Amino acid sequence: MKHIREKLTERQKNNALRKLSERSFAIDFYSNDYIGFSTNPTITERVSQLISDTTPHGATGSRLLSGNSHLFTETERYIADFHNAEGALLYNSGYDANVGFFSCIVGRGDVILYDSYSHASIRDGISLSLAHSYKFKHNDLDDLEKLLKKFATGDKTVLIATESVFSMDGDSPDLVHLVALAQQYGAYIAVDEAHAIGVFGKHGCGLVQALGLETAIFARIVTFGKGLGAHGAAVVANDEVIQYLVNFSRSFIYTTAMSPHSVATIRAGYEQLQQTEAMNVLHHNIEYFKSLINQYGIEGFIPSDSAIQAMVVSGNDRVKSLAERLQTQGIGVLPILAPTVPAGQERLRVCLHSFNTEKEIKQLVNLTIQQFSN
Repeated sequence: MKHIREKLTERQKNNALRKLSERSFAIDFYSNDYIGFSTNPTITERVSQLISDTTPHGATGSRLLSGNSHLFTETERYIADFHNAEGALLYNSGYDANVGFFSCIVGRGDVILYDSYSHASIRDGISLSLAHSYKFKHNDLDDLEKLLKKFATGDKTVLIATESVFSMDGDSPDLVHLVALAQQYGAYIAVDEAHAIGVFGKHGCGLVQALGLETAIFARIVTFGKGLGAHGAAVVANDEVIQYLVNFSRSFIYTTAMSPHSVATIRAGYEQLQQTEAMNVLHHNIEYFKSLINQYGIEGFIPSDSAIQAMVVSGNDRVKSLAERLQTQGIGVLPILAPTVPAGQERLRVCLHSFNTEKEIKQLVNLTIQQFSN
């Protein structure tokens, strides 16, 4: 097809063509495995205890057909209790959870107001819904209130969609103020906690719970491919919402359930969260990295208290060149290119982990200064 060749040529011209590659760097500053759970031996051992030799490799069908089991229901109960909620519903991925939730949760003619930096999965779910949708400026609650004044008129449901930690910037909205606004205008809130689980709150419960706001939030989407080092996601909400999703969320209903091994890994990860000191080490590393940035006066980093530290380096060519020069030194960092972020807002995305040493972090900072000045 003509448009396929044209689109690929355009990406090549803009130095933005994506390719699959097997990455292996001496030092990991690019993965989402913030507290090292993907290779945690205690989790591996616990998974072998949760599944037996007779456990099937696959779920064999959707949850509503042959794919359900006590492992699913017990894990969902554990997740709900952990997050101080009535219920939880597992999805095959964070993408599936967001698409499945936002595509069905409000009705025809209702309104979804979403942060302009919302993840693609949130935006895709919204685009599949029958609601009207409007974006507000990133983390700009004054702009959100203008929309609330216009659309929260009482004759329609209004849902606000945001993230507790934004994946490209590592920053967070003022959730306390956001809740106050929603309550003032009678709106509901859904928060994607993908990059907050395992990073913020007691035992890594997320930023919503860390702020004591869980009872004021309509639904949370918690994802396990980041801090838990696993796969899959869950929507955490009251029992009525969970029952509704079981009946109307198409990405839950019309897909084979995740494998029992994946579910066991999620359960084991949650158990390990309550026993590990890795989160404390992660926060030490975050503070150490930020202190070096301030000490050396490096400009361009977006303010963030999360594991994601992003340095704006305008231009696809420029940021790719910087990343490649660092990679040749064994530093695993990746560039974030337009159109993933707006043109002119391209960035070097640094992911910090509990397993990074101070020596590695200082090496990253020193090499960044050296290469950026070239």
